[in-house]
Amino acid sequence: MKEHVLIVDDEANIRRMLAALLRSEGFEVIEAPNGNATLLALDEARPDAVLLDLMMPPGIDGIETLRRIRERDATVAVIMMSGKAQLTDAVKAVKLGAFQFLEKPLAPEAVLVTLRSALELTRTQAENRVLRSQLGAQPDMVGSSAEIEAVRTLIGQVAASDARVLIMGESGTGKELVARAIHRASHRANRPFISVNCAAIPRDLVESEMFGHERGAFTGASDRRLGRFELADGGTLFLDEVGDLNLEAQAKLLRALETGEIQRLGAERVQTVDVRVIAATNQALEEAVAAGTFREDLYFRLNVFPIQVAPLRDRLSDLPELVPHLASRVNPRNTPTFTADAMTLLASYDWPGNVRELANIVERLHILGGPEIDVARVRQVLPRSGSGRHEAPHGTADSTHPGSDLHGRSLSNVLDDYERALISNALARANGNVAEAARALQTDRANLYRRMKRLAMGGT
Repeated sequence: MKEHVLIVDDEANIRRMLAALLRSEGFEVIEAPNGNATLLALDEARPDAVLLDLMMPPGIDGIETLRRIRERDATVAVIMMSGKAQLTDAVKAVKLGAFQFLEKPLAPEAVLVTLRSALELTRTQAENRVLRSQLGAQPDMVGSSAEIEAVRTLIGQVAASDARVLIMGESGTGKELVARAIHRASHRANRPFISVNCAAIPRDLVESEMFGHERGAFTGASDRRLGRFELADGGTLFLDEVGDLNLEAQAKLLRALETGEIQRLGAERVQTVDVRVIAATNQALEEAVAAGTFREDLYFRLNVFPIQVAPLRDRLSDLPELVPHLASRVNPRNTPTFTADAMTLLASYDWPGNVRELANIVERLHILGGPEIDVARVRQVLPRSGSGRHEAPHGTADSTHPGSDLHGRSLSNVLDDYERALISNALARANGNVAEAARALQTDRANLYRRMKRLAMGGT
């Protein structure tokens, strides 16, 4: 995609020289003769970088212009230019966020190298803001069951291509792990992997989240924001729970997939992006298509290469590998061992929450302490209601009054029962309408669905 550069200099010859140089290198160029014109161009053209002269009589100088630029846009790259710069000027400019000073007369190679470095830094900083929460070692796919080996085979077959992948499976099965494995094995491995949870985006912010927005595009848009498509340019965009997108958002996503073009909210120009899309869902999208809640054309665009991830209950042979792996993630230096009886009890449970639920159970066991986890300790934390196949002990509290019998029960189990009762009552009052029940519980529909799934409640 072409990047826009604003050239600010009171000398027309310098603007023409720089404009010709940058256009020959594929940049779009906007020109401004002074500071006031710069601020107007900043609001209208939304440049990616600014080449800013220090001295521009008789109006405001470059330092004051830089200060006002930063008030409007904290992210745009600014490069100062001057033939008479003093050390104090350079210090002020750097403190205000200038990338570098270029001395006049300008050397074309120095201009291009500095400009590209500034733009690359700006892109990297934007990516880092999104990726910061994802820093650290990425978990691997663990297990040697036939089901997990089949997934590994499919990953190997599709990774080298740019084909879109649709990963299907219940919540907590590790669909994002599969997406990351595809990315790591692809030629895009050194480019960004950007993940977005479609179920967690408020309806009125989907377009801003996906495609970005300019400053002032809507109420509350105080700064420019790069969308997930733009951040993933050259890399992979992972759309988790894509089935939760509303029809309006689906239409905009479809257009981006078909054309490879995006447009920030409030922007006039269209940008081309090179993004590989991997989507995931825990819904039966074919049924959603038949019901009219998911676009058929989008479904076919996403479902080029399907991968089905088996639930944990169908690959219990992976437990001996998964359990110590998850335990080591909690504390690599102090990992407990599990007795054979403890592993047998874990294998007797249906795991409605899949590997995510297993990870939570293992972490609880680790918190309780001890170098060895036996069957009594597992029975203490393993849920005694819901989809589990193991027999619940006598004395389980009434779900409507979870505090009525706490003997032998953990706080987590009591709280789960209480939450399950609250949700059941809200659903009953709403005649099964999840959106209405969510409003009564003062939460959003997506969060309520996640809680219902975690609690293994039916009808989700």
